[in-house]
Amino acid sequence: MRINPDNTQAILVDAQEKLFHHIYDYQSLEININKLLQGLMVLDIPFFVSEQYTKGLGNTMLSFRETIDSLYQPLEKMEFSCVDNINIFNKVNEINRKNILLFGIETHVCILQTAIDFKEKGFQPIVIEDCVSSRNINDKRIALERLKSEGVIISTMESILFELCRVSGTDRFKSISKIVK
Repeated sequence: MRINPDNTQAILVDAQEKLFHHIYDYQSLEININKLLQGLMVLDIPFFVSEQYTKGLGNTMLSFRETIDSLYQPLEKMEFSCVDNINIFNKVNEINRKNILLFGIETHVCILQTAIDFKEKGFQPIVIEDCVSSRNINDKRIALERLKSEGVIISTMESILFELCRVSGTDRFKSISKIVK
């Protein structure tokens, strides 16, 4: 199945200050998430930002907030799954795009539960492997295996951006090429 940009939206899940630096390989993760956010904006893919218990875990990482600037309008949740939060689920339904890119932390908790729940609701979740992680790399690995078995698509930042771009030679393609370098 090809991922069509006209039927795709995204959620940055819980990439918050107080937990992010405890995540496995967080430096690479931060770089990749920023590239993905830049690419989504170039491609006009709508996205949301969720934050888990902001009082305890803080806001979304500053570098992500700076990248998305005025688009930073976080949706706070206490639920692990974004689907279980009525505000987030209603926003996703309003956009009415069935492919949902998921990226952020942690793979084995909020990403896993959100992806499975979206799949059960008739959406096609796509987890961006190099834009998700957990504190323990084994938790991430096992979660990705389970996600595959649940019918969730696994992709990478560069692969999904070029798939959403669709053709070379355009201004969007040139912008995406610069971002992924």
